[in-house]
Amino acid sequence: GDPGGGSSIRIRGESSLSASNDPLIVIDGVPLDNGGVAGDRNPLNIINPNDIETFTVLKDASASAIYGNRAAGGVILITTKKGALGEGIKVGYTGNVSFGQKSGTIDVLSAQEFRNLIEQRFEDGHPARSLLGNENTDWQEEIYQTAFGHDHNINFSGGVGEIPYRVSLGYTNKNGILKTDNFERFSGGINLNPRLLDNRLQVNLSLKGMRIQNRFANRGAIGTALQFDPTKPILDPGSPYGGYWTWTDNSGNPNTLAPPNPIALLELRDDRSSVNRFIANVQADYRFGFLPELRANLNLAIDKSNSDGSIFVPENASFAFFNGGEMTSYTEEKKNELLEFYLNYVKDFADMRIDLMTGYSWQHFFVENFSESANIAGTEIFSAPNFDPREYYLLSLYGRANLSFKERYLVTLTLRRDGTSRFSPDNRWGLFPAAALAVKVLENRSGPLSNLKLRLGWGVTGQQEIGDFYAYLPRYQSSFDNARYQFGNRFVRTLRPNGYDANIRWEETTTYNIGLDFGFINERLRTTIDVYRRDTKDLLNFIPVPAGTNLTNFITTNVGDLTNRGIELSINAVPVQSTEAMWEFGMNIAYNENEITKLTAVDDPNYQGVSVGGIAGGVGNTIQIHSEGFPSNSFYVFEQVYDEAGVPVEGLYVDRNQDGVVNGDDRYRLEKPFADYSLGFTSRLEYGDLDFSFAGRANIGNFIYNNVWSDQAFYERLFNSTEIVNNVNAVTTAIDFSDPQYFSDHFIRNASFLRFDHITLGYNMVDMIGDFARVYLTVQNPIVITKYDGLDPEVFGGIDNNIYPRPRTFVLGLSVDF
Repeated sequence: GDPGGGSSIRIRGESSLSASNDPLIVIDGVPLDNGGVAGDRNPLNIINPNDIETFTVLKDASASAIYGNRAAGGVILITTKKGALGEGIKVGYTGNVSFGQKSGTIDVLSAQEFRNLIEQRFEDGHPARSLLGNENTDWQEEIYQTAFGHDHNINFSGGVGEIPYRVSLGYTNKNGILKTDNFERFSGGINLNPRLLDNRLQVNLSLKGMRIQNRFANRGAIGTALQFDPTKPILDPGSPYGGYWTWTDNSGNPNTLAPPNPIALLELRDDRSSVNRFIANVQADYRFGFLPELRANLNLAIDKSNSDGSIFVPENASFAFFNGGEMTSYTEEKKNELLEFYLNYVKDFADMRIDLMTGYSWQHFFVENFSESANIAGTEIFSAPNFDPREYYLLSLYGRANLSFKERYLVTLTLRRDGTSRFSPDNRWGLFPAAALAVKVLENRSGPLSNLKLRLGWGVTGQQEIGDFYAYLPRYQSSFDNARYQFGNRFVRTLRPNGYDANIRWEETTTYNIGLDFGFINERLRTTIDVYRRDTKDLLNFIPVPAGTNLTNFITTNVGDLTNRGIELSINAVPVQSTEAMWEFGMNIAYNENEITKLTAVDDPNYQGVSVGGIAGGVGNTIQIHSEGFPSNSFYVFEQVYDEAGVPVEGLYVDRNQDGVVNGDDRYRLEKPFADYSLGFTSRLEYGDLDFSFAGRANIGNFIYNNVWSDQAFYERLFNSTEIVNNVNAVTTAIDFSDPQYFSDHFIRNASFLRFDHITLGYNMVDMIGDFARVYLTVQNPIVITKYDGLDPEVFGGIDNNIYPRPRTFVLGLSVDF
């Protein structure tokens, strides 16, 4: 929901437990670092969407195998637009203005409802009654705003002599619906594509750059707005804490057990970052004159970023009063260098085409971080100055053979050998083979069925993205200031050895794929069906270590297996196609089943699994678990008992193992956060100069733990003995819990949904402004249909608490070409 924010992208489910499940993103032949950039909201911000020419997703293992070392999560290929000769100078402009509004709020008690509940729960003379104020403040209404934004992009393309070029400049400025949130971006791109030596040498020169200025809103205000007393005002002219109304103790100091004023959280915390990033690459493709079937391709690239940020909280902010304010600063420099070279030989025979490729890839990743944090006076250090440079390398040798017989039988064989410096020399290298077979059963036939193609695929891809660059090395950790060893009057820092696994190695995912492609009525209707199975072994997993067996409680190592099985169906149709009208419609549906098949090195029937999914409430509580025989991230809860009226009985759960005692052994695994079925649909209708389009998607079978309810829907929260009152969720009286019941399965809710991502109406004004002009009106996130009780049913990871709401945004745009 935040401006410039990124997305969590998953291709065919989660194939790892602790390593990255993100796809590899490749922009104009440059594989990006999945780690992101400090101070940036989204690694794809380097690309202005108006500069994208194609966007391709590689799912099948054979298709993605050429990127074997990081392709376990799939691959996304992005190519940018280029210029062309012979068209003169072309100028294009695209721009829009937008207005975003909150699409909903959490249902908490209004000021009057809160007063009524306090009076109902507490007798006359109770201090809770005397703490009520006279205001009627809707804190959620106060922290959100109408988010104005505008975006502009201008591009120039053509040719200078024999050199095609395209230059683009972009500017974006967007506010978030959470007050004080702002994203500003300057972007630029240059593509030069000369053809030399009688077109035998083709060169692509590309430079992309951006500068981003962020101000991050304090997201803590989202949760605080739900619990802050609605009978209190926003401002208190006599308050020494920035003029904001504040809960205080008897001495007039801020009450540390009370929530801070939500508006103060936003206004008194200045969190900013600046990010500069560029990607430069040159690709040279040379076709040999003495052997025109052979060509050599060299790709040199660098992706470099510099960022810095700061957080300033004044001394008079109530939430930082006892610390004396806050002054935090950080910097980061990242560098991703690429050298890739391959030879490609293509030869046509009578009935066969041979396409052979062999190559070498070298990639170096370097990151250097610095951070420090203290109070304003510098007398109290929150985080000592930390300088953390680190790097790793990836080396690859790869080959691929594409064989085509009579243009009907197609065979692809791929082999890639990858090495990473993240692992020890003994486990550094991995071998990733792949094979695919395709048969064109029918092609360009007349009649209802015009095309039919059968595909078979198999391949192994790898994963080494675990965050830690040196997981196999023994390292020592310095003690904190409050944990130094005392010798007389001296306090000495100590060094503690950390746990590590010297034998850590590649995680491997093997994929099997069967597919059918159908074409009907001269390709007016196209259908694709895929059935797949993905088996991951040697999971890179962050697991607990038995006491006394190592130097740490947790360690990252290879243990366990995971399987994803699924079916995908896509349909693209052109029901109407004439000189006046055209209608395109597309839809897809995917079913994915996830199961952990092994989680321990040796069989242990008593091992419950790895606890994950931290929640608000209590200390260190988790609500999910990785367990053998179940989907990853399964919810791990007690089975709630209900009374005759259907109201949950507080603290009463089913004795599932029937041992006469209800304890932790009676928790069970209930549902999971990831959908069984995912659907997508798009439609575009053109009639004359008008066009109308929409796109949407749906998830079926995904569940959410409503942590907003479990942490804010019980009566004990109303009054604290330190003389404060808190608001509660409106569902509190229906649940009727006095104390929190965090592990009740009552809070596991079905979050299936149907969402329209956008609805767009456009009009083409041919020759009215330029060679072509189009105006359009778009509504983003216009409709969500769901039975889920919370703010939004689409919560990645399945734990709903303090999420940034997705706005409903109205966009008015213009595109012009001259």
